[in-house]
Amino acid sequence: MRLVNTRDPRNRATFREAIQCGMAPGGGLWVPEPVPCFRDVEALLAMGFQARSAEILHRFLGDEFSRAEVEEAVGSALDFPVPVVRVREGVHALELFHGPTLAFKDFGARFLARMLALAARGDGRRRTVLTATSGDTGAAVASAFLGLPGFQVVVLYPAGRVSPLQERQFATLGDNVRTFAVEGSFDDCQALVKGAFGDADLAARLGLTSANSINIARLLAQVTYYFEAVARTGEAPVIAVPSGNFGNLYAGLLAKRVGLPVKAFVVATNANRTVPDFLETGVYRPRASVATLSNAMDVGAPSNWERIHALFQGDLEAMRGALRRGSLTDAGTLDSMRELHGAGYLPDPHAAVAHGVLAGNLRPGETGVFLATAHPAKFRETLEAELGIRVPLPPALLEVRDRPVLSRSLPADAAALRAELL
Repeated sequence: MRLVNTRDPRNRATFREAIQCGMAPGGGLWVPEPVPCFRDVEALLAMGFQARSAEILHRFLGDEFSRAEVEEAVGSALDFPVPVVRVREGVHALELFHGPTLAFKDFGARFLARMLALAARGDGRRRTVLTATSGDTGAAVASAFLGLPGFQVVVLYPAGRVSPLQERQFATLGDNVRTFAVEGSFDDCQALVKGAFGDADLAARLGLTSANSINIARLLAQVTYYFEAVARTGEAPVIAVPSGNFGNLYAGLLAKRVGLPVKAFVVATNANRTVPDFLETGVYRPRASVATLSNAMDVGAPSNWERIHALFQGDLEAMRGALRRGSLTDAGTLDSMRELHGAGYLPDPHAAVAHGVLAGNLRPGETGVFLATAHPAKFRETLEAELGIRVPLPPALLEVRDRPVLSRSLPADAAALRAELL
């Protein structure tokens, strides 16, 4: 698979090269060019999830990795169920939180870890995986790379802006995982990561690579579950994606571009409305993020929007035609949570946003799917307070609940991060 830089299409890389450097030169992102076309989608949809996923990813990567290597990576990385749950007539939840850290980030992080280990096999170099998280990425990345020889993991997160259970999933591990509570927002964490990759000396000395959704391996893995949504519903649905950094939506659009029948995608955001505002006004205006109940979506300058812009070649009208959109305030999110709970489905706040925005965009006769991206127990304080219920913790969260947090405090300052990394 050949990849090009969103900021300079003359700059190309192989998948193996791209996943090891993470970001493209000049701050760009790697995207496949051309995007392949699958002419046997019906046959793919008839396959089981793991076999189909291995086939899809081998079609992207077969010129660099053997079928056996891809099948082994998929078999060990995507070894958990991906249920589609009927919520009511014509509306379904695609549950993506049945992996080891109970969030959709497990798909991309686990696949990335295995592909990086393959790409680095035998070269003897030590690599540093540097990532920023607004909630679930940190846990997925830390879990995927924990104890993996030749890799150390550094996770940056906004102090006080992730839930206590989310924090304990990645900030209590030790071993080859280091975590820093940044005095600022997720956007500040993301800026620190980008700055570190822009520091050529630092990147070279540490063998920096990224496990954020700027890494193309994560996004390719996420393509697989959109196929499962269509396979389980048996028709071309309208899919609502709770969106913060927009990697998840890009993966869905990539699935549609290769041939998956999806009627439309719905951009579902919280109060961080940078993209819905752009689609409505034509003016792209990144801004400081606003803290909300759906904290993983609290992004005011979404990195992966650049990939979507490139996919549509900057054609605003084409984007408007393909993307329905909307946003919910925290009050609207709580209303959506109560509605879902009343229908017998317990959502996390991100799923509630996707459901609420989907409801406002679903037309008569259409089938809707919203992505449930995190286990509701991760947000049990909110659910118990607002719904008046008791939310039991699954074993994966019980295990970390009482562990001490090992993070160090870090100012939102590039020099401070550089000093810590060195």
